Amino acid sequence: MKRYEGLFILETAGKEEGIKDLIDRISAEITGAGGRIETVQKMDKRNFARVADKKHSAGFYVNIIFEIEPAAILKLKQRFAMNDDVFRVMFTKLPALKAVAT
Repeated sequence: MKRYEGLFILETAGKEEGIKDLIDRISAEITGAGGRIETVQKMDKRNFARVADKKHSAGFYVNIIFEIEPAAILKLKQRFAMNDDVFRVMFTKLPALKAVAT
């Protein structure tokens, strides 16, 4: 299994109260695909630097670090592309953690 960082921009127009539920559903998608979540970092709602569509001028950012098989990343990208609550997603491969000798 390899480590990945997923940066998610969530569509929050009128749904600010449901952010925690949405993050839980994203985490469930990752674990359902065979992944193991390390950390979930909830960031703030931020305005976009370049607005392509007036309906999407801001988004709620979430950073998730997880381990999963490389073949499952493509499936996750496809699943999140079909999810209307996820505006954008980007996966980055991270270096493996080094074991600390005690």
